[in-house]
Amino acid sequence: MPPLLADAERLASTVVLGAHGRRRSGMGDEFWQYRPMAHGDEARMIDWRRSAKSDVHFIKEKEWQAAQSVLIWVDDSQSMAFTGDKNRATKSDRARLLALAMSVLLVRGGERVGLSTIGQAPRSGPVQLVRIAEALTSDRDSGDYGVPQTTGLPFQSRAIFISDFMGDMAPVEAAMAKAADRGVRGAMLQVLDPMEESFPFDGRTIFESMGGSLRHETLKAGDLKTRYLDRLAERKGRLTALTQQAAWQFDTHHTDGSAQAALLWLYRATERMH
Repeated sequence: MPPLLADAERLASTVVLGAHGRRRSGMGDEFWQYRPMAHGDEARMIDWRRSAKSDVHFIKEKEWQAAQSVLIWVDDSQSMAFTGDKNRATKSDRARLLALAMSVLLVRGGERVGLSTIGQAPRSGPVQLVRIAEALTSDRDSGDYGVPQTTGLPFQSRAIFISDFMGDMAPVEAAMAKAADRGVRGAMLQVLDPMEESFPFDGRTIFESMGGSLRHETLKAGDLKTRYLDRLAERKGRLTALTQQAAWQFDTHHTDGSAQAALLWLYRATERMH
């Protein structure tokens, strides 16, 4: 078992599972309600134990439950390898942990889950969790910034995008448009290092992308802070508007924050997708 999966299992165990069933009558295992027998009901549907307590025949209805397909995209670009403190998790480490812990919760809830990078349809069961863990821990060549992958996104399914979303916005907008065309609802979690929020730089500074394709040197880094923070706020605003238009959920998580809180937000976001 990959160590990442063990960590994800521990993190997932801290979240109390809710019911994913849809509140309507149908096929399922969970009890929903008793109701009086009506015209058209068959005798085999009668719950005789409940009916024996009354002069009316009662039907025992179960809650309709259907497994949902959830496809997760985790940004594996070089930008995600950044951390502002050697004792703090990289954005990539936190994103992978959250994605796998979320997969654990979904499988426990009877859902089908998959990674967009695996190239397979979402599946359920513990074997699928091992596949996801192995895919998340495998080394892949990637560019400076991630591009959301929507290959194999099933119609009327659910999706989760986890990234720093610091690259070109056009691919993100295109992915969201494709998801909307397929009737997909989802959640977008932006993972940032706290240094990327505070911009604690001053004086002579060399800024370089993790992949080395972008480089900027300045003698007055402090003069860039206001413009940088304005651009970051603008980007968050665009991401918020984009998700709102698609009826998605959006939030920002910082790597010095609680992984449990981020996982709980993701889990509740998926519950709101139903």
